[in-house]
Amino acid sequence: MEEKKNYFEKLYEINVSDKVEKKNGLSYLSWAWAWGEIKKLYPLANYKIYETENGVNYWNDGKTCWVKTGVTVNDIEHIEYLPVMDFKNKSILLDQITSFDVNKAIQRSLTKALARHGLGLYIYAGEDLPEGEDPSEKKNDKAPAEKAQIKATAKQIETLKSLVPTEEIPAMLEFFKVEKIEDLTVVQASATIKKRSGK
Repeated sequence: MEEKKNYFEKLYEINVSDKVEKKNGLSYLSWAWAWGEIKKLYPLANYKIYETENGVNYWNDGKTCWVKTGVTVNDIEHIEYLPVMDFKNKSILLDQITSFDVNKAIQRSLTKALARHGLGLYIYAGEDLPEGEDPSEKKNDKAPAEKAQIKATAKQIETLKSLVPTEEIPAMLEFFKVEKIEDLTVVQASATIKKRSGK
């Protein structure tokens, strides 16, 4: 029971920064590496590529299409839906999709489902911050990779200093590979604050 309760935290704490691929201004976690990390820690983890009643591995609305995948870790399944998109992250018209496009969407969908279990979730942090936060933290049109480079706000730094005990700060800085708290990014600070405050 203890393992099921804490598995998310264990996965969330894995630093995936050096496994992130950047394409067209967006960040992607290598699906092969992510799956390998999950299986090393949880050998019984598995995934499912959902299919329609006709055995097709994508759904459509007559214009565009999307895939549905699920990842199960510790008997908990998280499901992810993802549109089949082109290199500009625009939905591909149904009559123009290829098996390659669908396969790529499936792998990205599986990686996002893995993130719901904690692994690499901080890559997506900052995309849905509540209203009232500092403007640089709010959802905007900037790509995730660009957001990941924005320095933490003064408010975040102040909050971190109140949440993280002085003796634990060096370990935190080493984890994020920075020299001082002020070098943290908005995404890193946000993830740490959420974890420390239990929100």
